Amino acid sequence: MAAPPKRALWVGVGLAALVAVGLYGYFDLGRLLTLESLKSSRDALVGLYDQKPLATALGFFAVYVAAAALSFPGATILTLAAGAMFGLGVGLVLVSFASSLGALLAFLASRYLLRDTIQSRFGKQLAPINEGMARDGAFYLLTLRLVPVFPFFLVNLLAGLTPIGAGRFYWVSQLGMLAGTAVFVNAGTQLASIRTPGDVLSPGLLLSFVLLGVFPLIAKALLGVLQRRKVYAAWTKPAHLDRNIIAIGAGAGGLVTSYIAAAVKAKVTLVEGHLMGGDCLNFGCVPSKALIRSATLAHELRQAQALGLRGTGTGTGATATIDFQVDFAAVMARVHRVIADIAPHDSVERYRSLGVDVVHGRARITSPWTVEITTPEGLQTLTTRSIVIATGAEPLVPPLPGLAEVGCLTSDTLWGLTALPRRLLVLGGGPIGCELSQAFARLGSQVTQVEMAARVMGREDAEVSALIAEALRADGVQLFTGHEAIRCEQVSINGASVKRLIARPSGEAADSAEAELVIEFDALLCAVGRRPRVSGYGLEELGIALTDKKTIATDAYLQTNYPNIYAVGDVAGPHQFTHVAAHQAWYAAVNALFGRFRRFKADYSVIPWTTFTAPEVARVGLSETEATQQGIAVEVTRYGLDDLDRAITDDAAHGFIKVLTVPGKDKILGVTIVGAHAGDLLAEYVLAMKHGLGLNKVLGTIHSYPTMAEANKYVAGEWKRTHAPQRLLAWVEKFHAWERA
Repeated sequence: MAAPPKRALWVGVGLAALVAVGLYGYFDLGRLLTLESLKSSRDALVGLYDQKPLATALGFFAVYVAAAALSFPGATILTLAAGAMFGLGVGLVLVSFASSLGALLAFLASRYLLRDTIQSRFGKQLAPINEGMARDGAFYLLTLRLVPVFPFFLVNLLAGLTPIGAGRFYWVSQLGMLAGTAVFVNAGTQLASIRTPGDVLSPGLLLSFVLLGVFPLIAKALLGVLQRRKVYAAWTKPAHLDRNIIAIGAGAGGLVTSYIAAAVKAKVTLVEGHLMGGDCLNFGCVPSKALIRSATLAHELRQAQALGLRGTGTGTGATATIDFQVDFAAVMARVHRVIADIAPHDSVERYRSLGVDVVHGRARITSPWTVEITTPEGLQTLTTRSIVIATGAEPLVPPLPGLAEVGCLTSDTLWGLTALPRRLLVLGGGPIGCELSQAFARLGSQVTQVEMAARVMGREDAEVSALIAEALRADGVQLFTGHEAIRCEQVSINGASVKRLIARPSGEAADSAEAELVIEFDALLCAVGRRPRVSGYGLEELGIALTDKKTIATDAYLQTNYPNIYAVGDVAGPHQFTHVAAHQAWYAAVNALFGRFRRFKADYSVIPWTTFTAPEVARVGLSETEATQQGIAVEVTRYGLDDLDRAITDDAAHGFIKVLTVPGKDKILGVTIVGAHAGDLLAEYVLAMKHGLGLNKVLGTIHSYPTMAEANKYVAGEWKRTHAPQRLLAWVEKFHAWERA
């Protein structure tokens, strides 16, 4: 019975490799393929070529093909040898075709022996690479050939695992390796001429060394030029540009971009079609925290008698309360006053005083250098060297049957309420859903929260989710996790119109009526996520690429596929936080203004975030769950806040600090804090991780007593205690006993 073709190929390749390895060892090619050996045998090799030119050239060609195909070391010496033996012309032809043919053989071996296995096991992880290679594989391969970031043999093997065709691989390799081959072959011709120490300073040899050093830089610059020409081929750049930067969107990303540009005296225009300050000031961080402050006070008043405060309340002991009324209209009026108090920081007047040209209107990018702005006064067209897109994100409203009929609130429209909903239904168990569910429950609404996943706060560790779920239920939230919303409906019951949500346990059959959950509500809040604002700005017409999550695709420098167009903040990802948008804006502004001299890669290594529930949840770096999923070994140190003096005095003795470190070392990999003021406590760890400070440094820092921040020192002390040098301490104990004697 004949062996399967792939198995036969494996056998053939294995035998060939064994023979090649045997010959490599028998003839001691590792010793021969050195610069010293090449110099000492140069005359003999040249003589052999003079006597039998065709046979010598063919033999060399075969050896080079075999070395390239089997990924043997010594390709550089063989290339230099080609220059020494055959001269620049013949040597270049031989090496160019031999290296490309050998690379093709290695590529084919990888493709037919390894690709199916690798793709079947890692297809999901390799999907973005496969997509990129199918679309722009020739350019990626040319980049790797011209600028050898990876060894050539590794490029051959890895390319075989991707969808790029063999023919394209060959001709791109032939073209891409030609320039580098010429440099090395030329160096070989010069190295062959060294006979005396004075020859080292010959102009030809010095030129060869210079070419070897600067070739990757020249190749990289050339590739940049070629890429830009390809991207901008369909566009004509204006002869004169009105601005250095136009920032679209006056949220954190656009504001910081404009501020930096104006500070360095660039001419910058900031375009905003709605409200200055963006979502954070008007619909997100600021109003939600103002609402949470009122809700927190309402909760504290209910607990006042536990702190020894008496009033006209009802009940005794732990159930005692102080009577008060929530004036929801006044609460919302205060929310809007807070927005108004902060608004001057982000106002048109302030930014114009800083030198920013602020335009109120709708921006549309019509070319890589042109932005049309529709203003109340008419259409304004500006040209610019760079564009920064900072258009943010908006609440996602799911296509739930019946939702349009019953109506819904979002985190954008919520702030128009003036009456407290008696029964509030919240869809979503992420940070926004949990914060608002708890706040409205504390203000007096009957809150029901529905989350499709098995637990709320799914990005956090399971123990964190459990604590937040417990806190929500303690505040009166009726929480249904693992339930999927099916439809909304408005029905008449006893002559009254009633709004209802129909949900079922996740994964159950859609027609399983007995498993359905019916929830009546007066108002429904959708908090199931946010989607980037990418429509209506001209991105589709320009062909600006998007990711699978529909965010704008950017590189490490925050550039889109048009190098002069950048994207920052929620519209770009990967994190939808105000502080990340501001962080990205610095990189985008500096790269846009000074990128021709030096560029900076955006740094996401230390990104903190906080969810403002009670207790707060704050995190930076890895969580324990992420470490397990990524196979990263960590050591976990915990400290319970129930042991902290200040937490006890504040009646906030619940929660914990969990620090992940490198096993056996104090290097911090991640921190999770659950408790009062967790977001403030986290700052010390953010600083430590950013600047490479370990737990020993935290432990050695004086913290005021009594403060919540002492918990950071105590968790460091827990780590130190578990790493105490026990053998040394045993000897110290004996020393003390000896001193007492």
